[in-house]
Amino acid sequence: MAKQPKYYVVWKGRQPGVFDSWNECQAQVAGFSDAKFKAFATRQAALDAMEQDYEAFEGRDTKTYRLSPAELAQHGAVLDSVCVDAACSGNPGDLEYRGVDTTSGSEFFHRGPYPEGTVNVGEFLAIVHALALLVREGRDCPVYTDSQVALGWLHQRRAKTGLRCTAANRVLFDLLERAQTWLATNTYPNPVLKWETESWGENPADFGRK
Repeated sequence: MAKQPKYYVVWKGRQPGVFDSWNECQAQVAGFSDAKFKAFATRQAALDAMEQDYEAFEGRDTKTYRLSPAELAQHGAVLDSVCVDAACSGNPGDLEYRGVDTTSGSEFFHRGPYPEGTVNVGEFLAIVHALALLVREGRDCPVYTDSQVALGWLHQRRAKTGLRCTAANRVLFDLLERAQTWLATNTYPNPVLKWETESWGENPADFGRK
């Protein structure tokens, strides 16, 4: 997945303003007493923030770029859908994965944390978990993922992970086995689609820990 560009607002530094790179921002704040600055996902968001006080953004996630549901629809995203994503603190590390309603952002499911997992394992498990729940509910809506690796594993119906099974992550390997068995013994009407991050912003299921 391509990295989103970041833009930096310096409210208090050698030269306040909006800067297009970390190096430019750093030159204004490094060693400057009580510097106030923050990264934003888009230049327009940074320009708008410059017109406000730093305190309005302190502690907020301003680096994650997301389109509104109306904007997503204009860009061709299917709003009646489920988005899935995973987050892992380390590689391997504590793993979580979830699915959310694309329009409202409400959680459809959330699993973990599981020790000694990887993001790819979580992304694959999240897709299969969403498919199983949707089939059970009789819904044929799409599932979106931003993981090309997980999509490849889904098409092969097998998680080709290099993660080693240990006593700590045994539960993850049990979940992988169940997911692969489900794929081998079930069909599903739901298209599983690639979330177009560069055009649509972050997947609504993203954990916001980048």
